[in-house]
Amino acid sequence: MNFEIKLLLISFSISVICGLIIIPILKKLKVGQIERDCGPASHLKKQGTPTMGGIIMIISIIIMVTGTYMFLALIGDKDLGKKILPLLLITIGFGIIGFIDDFKKLVLKNTEGLKPSYKMIGLLVIAVIYVLFLVYGVKIGTETYIPIVKTYINIPIIYIPFAILVILGTTNAINLTDGIDGLSSSVSAIIITCLAVIGIRNQVYEVSIFASIVVGSILGFLMFNLHPAKVIMGDTGSLMIGGIISGLALYLKMPLLLIIIAIIPVLETLSVIIQVAYFKKTGNRIFKMAPLHHHFELSGWKENKVVVVFSLITLVACFIGLKII
Repeated sequence: MNFEIKLLLISFSISVICGLIIIPILKKLKVGQIERDCGPASHLKKQGTPTMGGIIMIISIIIMVTGTYMFLALIGDKDLGKKILPLLLITIGFGIIGFIDDFKKLVLKNTEGLKPSYKMIGLLVIAVIYVLFLVYGVKIGTETYIPIVKTYINIPIIYIPFAILVILGTTNAINLTDGIDGLSSSVSAIIITCLAVIGIRNQVYEVSIFASIVVGSILGFLMFNLHPAKVIMGDTGSLMIGGIISGLALYLKMPLLLIIIAIIPVLETLSVIIQVAYFKKTGNRIFKMAPLHHHFELSGWKENKVVVVFSLITLVACFIGLKII
């Protein structure tokens, strides 16, 4: 536990330093947020806020994982260091897909960004590589833990497509949650902290070490992302974080636990699905706007209130998740 806390604090410090260096560069390059006319009117003032801030977290994570790997090798625990690398793979992979999308939109001024089909293919390729590496490289098997009943079930035939679906669904859910200053960062930090605790409990130290590094990096980024945000993570950050959360859950053999501990991203996704389906069928809307956080904004909630309430709900959900496993 002490080692993980030290990693978190160092990672936090590096992330803050990266933020102080990178944000002025993003401003100079005029890599600013483009707000949609169909979004909440209050968000129009965010126009021009430096985006692609996920770079801050990615750099911090790469520096910390590299340093941790070298440290573990130095003290004779190189095997543990090697086990962290698959998690870094999905982090960089999904971060690159998000970066390409942001780069096309914000630097090349292509409003469409990366074509949805190309983005999905990219995410699918990274997801397939990661899952296959877990099953055949790390050899974690095809067991999946069922919360509440507290047992593992083996699903060899459907495990690989199921795991890929978990990764793609989680990245999409975190991406949808990233719509208010500090929301996705706060919620994700709590979820990943919960996964770190599970890693420590189950003595899967590669997970607790990597998760601690990620939480520190997110919290460092959050210093600049709280309302009013000085930087926005963009797809570079949201896709990366979604990949990390799903990657950690699969490594722990607990992807089903995400239904509980990631309740906010789940509800954000469901709100979009319900809104679209209901509108197509009736021509009316159930929510004032989807995803869900926009509904509460248009109901009079300030951004900070949405972040605090959603974070508290996530915190309670994580306590429940820890209790039922």
